[in-house]
Amino acid sequence: MWVKLCCLLLYFLALFVLARVFEAVAWYESGFLATQLVDPVALSFRKLRTILECRGLGHSGLPEKKDVRELVEKSGDLMEGELYSALKEEEASESVSSTNFSGEMHFYELVEDTKDGIWLVQVIANDRSPLVGKVHWEKMVKKVSRFGIRTGTFNCSSDPRYCKRRGWLKSTLIMSVPQTSTSKGKVMLKEYSGRRIEVEHIFKWITAHAASRIKTIYNSEHLKEEWNKSDQYRVKIYLFANLDQPPAFFSALSVKFTGRVEFIFVNVENWDNKSYMAEIGIYKTPSYILRTPEGIYRYGNNTGEFISLRAMDSFLRSLQPEVNDLFVLSLVLVNLMAWMDLFITQGATIKRFVVLISTLGTYNSLLIISWLPVLGFLQLPYLDSFYEYSLKLFRYSNTTTLASWVRADWMFYSSHPALFLSTYLGHGLLIDYFEKKRRRNNNTDEVNANNLEWLSSLWDWYTSYLFHPIASFQHFPFDSDWDEDPDLFLERLAFPDLWLHPLIPTDYIKNLPMWRFQCLGAHSDEEMLETFPDSESDSDSENKEVFSSDREVSEDDELSTFHKCSEGDHRCSVETCSCASQYCHHEPCERKARSYGSYSSAGDMEPDWSAWPPDMLQCTECVVCLENFTKGCLLMGLPCGHVFHQNCIVMWLAGGRHCCPVCRWASYKKKQPYTHPQPLSSEPPS
Repeated sequence: MWVKLCCLLLYFLALFVLARVFEAVAWYESGFLATQLVDPVALSFRKLRTILECRGLGHSGLPEKKDVRELVEKSGDLMEGELYSALKEEEASESVSSTNFSGEMHFYELVEDTKDGIWLVQVIANDRSPLVGKVHWEKMVKKVSRFGIRTGTFNCSSDPRYCKRRGWLKSTLIMSVPQTSTSKGKVMLKEYSGRRIEVEHIFKWITAHAASRIKTIYNSEHLKEEWNKSDQYRVKIYLFANLDQPPAFFSALSVKFTGRVEFIFVNVENWDNKSYMAEIGIYKTPSYILRTPEGIYRYGNNTGEFISLRAMDSFLRSLQPEVNDLFVLSLVLVNLMAWMDLFITQGATIKRFVVLISTLGTYNSLLIISWLPVLGFLQLPYLDSFYEYSLKLFRYSNTTTLASWVRADWMFYSSHPALFLSTYLGHGLLIDYFEKKRRRNNNTDEVNANNLEWLSSLWDWYTSYLFHPIASFQHFPFDSDWDEDPDLFLERLAFPDLWLHPLIPTDYIKNLPMWRFQCLGAHSDEEMLETFPDSESDSDSENKEVFSSDREVSEDDELSTFHKCSEGDHRCSVETCSCASQYCHHEPCERKARSYGSYSSAGDMEPDWSAWPPDMLQCTECVVCLENFTKGCLLMGLPCGHVFHQNCIVMWLAGGRHCCPVCRWASYKKKQPYTHPQPLSSEPPS
């Protein structure tokens, strides 16, 4: 998880640097930055009209360019970034969807139950034509959708009783606006009563009703009273402008942030005395001033603070967020972090997607589960001070220059989703490359695994846990009469060629005991060779001869030989006593076992048996590779007590032979503790 979090932070850092590079390239090619002010005099009439439409100011009665330019100047300063965004939005011919209501309940759920938005609904009466034609309606939908106003069509033929109860006997336009200034308040429906059905007139009717919700100040005395008043609103935004009514984007935001931010319009058109404005720090109009308990913030001085709905919406959301905003942000971040698993995971393609689906499900489930106590925690009545301190922290951090850069980058990348996805993919491919290179340096085999191999291993793992769960390392009771596990005994009664072999996971191998082979003596190798040349050669030849014959013996013959040895057969072969096993106590077997175990003591040096686990049998040779244990080599023991080289026994077990090479005891079954006999004599056999 921490690796994916670090990769996600690196990705955000790369996006930040890339945005600065784009700004430098734009400045080099055009000679201006996004925050640079634009002189409206140098703009064409079409561009000026586009700016007014994006800000939500009517211009139908202004035929001359001079009047349009003055209206743009009265509504706020124009930056290069805002002009670029407005022109791109006009060029984009994206069709905006409109809702078709199916009946009363559908209309109630979307319109009357929505407390933080504006709806414009065209009602079509029975056997009547719509009030606004199809072409004009499409223009109206595209125009109002810029300001977050949702649209829909209600055909009375689908629910005539509801239309009669509402009094909609003729085709008309209905607008829904929150009635009160509190969050989740009542909604009032207003019907269009104008005679002209042009788009501009209908838009003026919409903006007039939306602006009526904003508190308007017309004189300095009222401003002084409002400025010094302390009420429920901790955050207020003032618009000081010489306009008849606030822009449509300002009115739409007042509806969207109902109960969180108070919007106040100060009309300074007929003011003679502006001394109080100078006292509170307002020296020019138009100005957008944010008033918080921490002080005054002038909107529009930092990067990305444009006079538009989208820019001011992201600014206010960062200052006064809702719990839903924080949840959506955490959901996006968690899913971006989970998708990093697609590139970090190495191996088959199917494996990548299986791991990705598992990670997505796990992370989203944990996110939802972790949010439930947070929501309950925030609803406690004693946490008002904690909530206020949290909002204060948000306001302090999001009014910095760095926060303005982050908001500007967010608006840029969200308006260019293809660039965002391509950079995410490129970042993921880089992670995949470095991760693959790292694992190849570590000699990891999973990098070259194909889809069939991984699916086969996945099926083996699933079936092994479903039908053959791994046995736990549990001690059997000491007073039990069973010498072996009853499950293993029943498996031996089955026909091995007619039944599938049990699929046993290899996870238990990491729990097997491991240690280093240590010796007590300090003699050099040359001295040991001079002292015992014959015994060493005899022991080596004997071991090689014995274990070469052991390879020719089948597993069943070896098992039967082992049982004969334990029952008293004096013809016990050496392979059943390659270590000092507790199963063979007869004189020939013990003599040959001592002969096998004497290599390390006679030919090399005395082993340090105190370093061995207490339940392991003492021996000095690995029966898998037929090599003697050397000082410092890594050993591994099985539950039965036999000891081997760690590499040798791991390869033996990983090959599907989950039993001891000597006694055939199941390597994943715990056996009774073994009591050591007397340590092997260090004297060589006579």
